[in-house]
Amino acid sequence: MGWLLLNPILISIVTLIIYLKFTNVPFEVYKHNSELIDFWLKPAVVALGVPLYLQLDAIKKLWFPIVMSQLVGCLVGIVSAVVVAKVLGAPDAIILSLASKSVTTPIAMEVTQSVGGIPSLTAAVVVITGIIGALIGFKTLTVGRINSPIAQGLSMGTASHAVGASTAMGYGTKYGAFASLGITLNGIFTALLTPTILHLIASIL
Repeated sequence: MGWLLLNPILISIVTLIIYLKFTNVPFEVYKHNSELIDFWLKPAVVALGVPLYLQLDAIKKLWFPIVMSQLVGCLVGIVSAVVVAKVLGAPDAIILSLASKSVTTPIAMEVTQSVGGIPSLTAAVVVITGIIGALIGFKTLTVGRINSPIAQGLSMGTASHAVGASTAMGYGTKYGAFASLGITLNGIFTALLTPTILHLIASIL
């Protein structure tokens, strides 16, 4: 259990919350003074394309299983969240807000806005999903005997977006490259398919 608590992303979030709480620094002040960090996040995300380019030959050879796995991952991510929430009796607004939980925040919020959900709730759920994926993703894959760097990287990017990709990058550039690909493809599929999937689920349930 100790390895879970030593996750750098979790430590950073908890430390920041404690600091802001006990220093009484308003969030608006913190946000304003962290704009430089926010600025450098953009080129950092773009830089994920470098290891992806280095794996271009492998991607070309495996393009069909990659696309199919991402399509299945997208469908499972949306359907599982929506069906479980619906069975538990969650209000429609919350159900709609959970559908895009596994894609990066900007895409998730836009998708939620388009289907009538609550974007701010989606943003919070996306963060939680990413943290959970970063904490237990690789351990879960190992227990399931999924040991391929390509499969693990794609899974982390698909299930836990940028947070999972940053964790994957710590395992090696190949893991990070395919995690970046997972983020991209899952984002595209989620944006395209979410409205249709929600309509189908609503007609069945």
